[in-house]
Amino acid sequence: LFGDAVSNVIWIAGVVGGVLFLLLILAVSLNKFYRKVSPDQAIVRTGVGGVKSVSGGGMFVIPLAHQAEVMDLSVKRVEIKRHGKEGLICMDNIRADIEVAFYLRISENNIENVAKKLGARRASDKDALVELFDAQFSEALKTIGKRFDFVDLYTDRDRFKVEITELLGDPEDLQGYELVSTAIDYLEQTSLDMMNNKNILDAEGIKKITDLTAREAIQANDIEREKEKAIVKQDVEAREAILALERQQ
Repeated sequence: LFGDAVSNVIWIAGVVGGVLFLLLILAVSLNKFYRKVSPDQAIVRTGVGGVKSVSGGGMFVIPLAHQAEVMDLSVKRVEIKRHGKEGLICMDNIRADIEVAFYLRISENNIENVAKKLGARRASDKDALVELFDAQFSEALKTIGKRFDFVDLYTDRDRFKVEITELLGDPEDLQGYELVSTAIDYLEQTSLDMMNNKNILDAEGIKKITDLTAREAIQANDIEREKEKAIVKQDVEAREAILALERQQ
């Protein structure tokens, strides 16, 4: 009886040990197949079950059944520069050298759509974003720029940012991205020697620039002459006062 009890204990211990070993192997396997990403990333899984995504968390990726890529969800900066002959034409036909920064990110409810259209890696590549949005952002700049005179564009940048955000604010128009903000990094009048006087728009801009600068020069000269006359008048009045005092003395 004692031998049978010992045998039963050994058998039970073996079974328990075997079960624990299998559970350990299963846990290690599951842990190996479970992939996690940081809060500013998403994991996009394709294969069995279709396209699935999780942002800032994790999911199981089974070899042969699934493929997975990591997508960067952090805000991306896309710069659009227009200088010289390619400068932005304002409402008053004055051309402007401008550099605008667009800040984009993938909206969480469009992760899978972006992955289907672009792929997770390309969607995270800054150069790919520039290639994707350069023409669209440049066209938006032309559209909004034509609503502002050059001086207004220079002084009322907040309104410019609001209007361009409204124009580009729909994620459907941005391939699933959302425009977080915009900023004018650089804005100056295009040099006259970079403008074409045979172009009707540039010719109009050149005429306005010449007229404005001429009037400003005349006004500045008038101010300078008035200053000189005021100084001479003060000198004369001071000399007359001195002579009057001397006569009185």
